Amino acid sequence: MSQTAEQYKKVITNCRSIFEKKGQDYGTAWRILRISSLTDQIFIKAQRIRTIQETGVNKVGEDVEGEFIAIVNYCVMGLIQLDLGASTMEEIPIAEAVAKYDQKTKEAFELMQKKNHDYGEAWRDMRVSSLTDLIMMKILRTKQIEDNDGNTLISEGIDANYLDMLNYAVFALILMSEK
Repeated sequence: MSQTAEQYKKVITNCRSIFEKKGQDYGTAWRILRISSLTDQIFIKAQRIRTIQETGVNKVGEDVEGEFIAIVNYCVMGLIQLDLGASTMEEIPIAEAVAKYDQKTKEAFELMQKKNHDYGEAWRDMRVSSLTDLIMMKILRTKQIEDNDGNTLISEGIDANYLDMLNYAVFALILMSEK
């Protein structure tokens, strides 16, 4: 499992670098997005991945790896927004956003380690397409929770779904790097 921890951290380092560079280019304009809009952004990325996986055709030319990276980063943005709430115009300094990014990815890493122990690294025997499907399922669950104003009777909340989607996307990136 130490290999998984090392690979996980490498993926997150790459995703964080992209998050930080885009923050320098665009600021934190994403702060205006409501949680439902972030969920829809994740949906768009996952749907594109799934379409490419099913058809084998990529007309835009951007690679699937970049879409999984975007899912990781949108999940982190969602987790930050859950803490801060959407803002009509209030951006945060990029250094603060990156610090929050580190906090949320640390939380996701710790959750991954616990689940990875209990599930015996089952994800290593999965297909990337199955991880895509799990992300799609989590998106649909998240949309239902959002449509219920965040209320659940027995299920985990939006934050748990974002953490799981983030981790599934990291697993997909690890598997893709091994092939």
